[in-house]
Amino acid sequence: MSGTELSQTRAWVLAARPQTLPAAAAPVVVGAGLAWHDGIFALLPTLAAFVGAALIQIGTNFANDYYDAIQGADTDAREGFTRVTQSGLIAPKSVKRAMYLTFAAAIGVGSYLVYVGGLPILVIGLLSVLSGIAYTGGPYPLGYHGLGDLFVFVFFGVIAVMGTYYVQATAVLAAPLSTTIPPNTITWTAFLASLPVAALSTNILVVNNIRDRKEDATTGKHTLAVRFGYRFSRLQFAGLATLAYLIPVWLWLAEGFGSTVLLPLLTIPISGQVTRTVWNQTAGTALNPALETAGKLLAAYSLLFGLGLAF
Repeated sequence: MSGTELSQTRAWVLAARPQTLPAAAAPVVVGAGLAWHDGIFALLPTLAAFVGAALIQIGTNFANDYYDAIQGADTDAREGFTRVTQSGLIAPKSVKRAMYLTFAAAIGVGSYLVYVGGLPILVIGLLSVLSGIAYTGGPYPLGYHGLGDLFVFVFFGVIAVMGTYYVQATAVLAAPLSTTIPPNTITWTAFLASLPVAALSTNILVVNNIRDRKEDATTGKHTLAVRFGYRFSRLQFAGLATLAYLIPVWLWLAEGFGSTVLLPLLTIPISGQVTRTVWNQTAGTALNPALETAGKLLAAYSLLFGLGLAF
């Protein structure tokens, strides 16, 4: 492989940002663990949910790379990881094409999930794709108006976990191509189980927004960190982390789960490490490693939570 080919391959890996894939895998692991606990685990819907979630995550990464560059939100002063459109590594039209192809592939995988889960999954899938584009693109980019945190919390947390549980439940309990929501496929415990994933996924964005606050303020990207300042974002981070660790305790004390549901508490030292960095630092040299650690925290927490729910 030539140097040029190697650099292009590396550039596409940078654009896809595989380090963000824990955000796609986490809700599937938790949803599958709860489904196993409830006796409705189904392998094929679980695998399809993961592939679909990963494609939506990668498509959203391409969209962010492309739209942030063409709207001027990414500049040479950027302290974060390399963006291939802004840096000129890949032509904008190629990144945009990759975005649409990736979302198309996600819709293709989703067609099986629509067969299993029916109309509700079709609606959720299309909303997820459209929101992935609208996060930084379209006439009202969500991430530019302080709505990015809500988008991540809802779509990469609540909907992703409950959707994973739902497609397994419908595969076992209902007929294909349902036009309504079958009984016992959306549950209170599935919603509770989704909250830690939602919180820790959002916290990855909070770290990102604290790091980029100064640049975002100059380029018109009004994240919550820009609107309300460092203190608000730090309190937001701490509050979301607290929520993540209270839910397993609640499931154990109030919802009748066994003590294994407390396994995610083993990750508290990692969470404390990231929290200290977020509370005391604003520079990319400190927050870039913290961002990677936040992703690893989400992965470790979700794995332990999924296992704890299942067993």
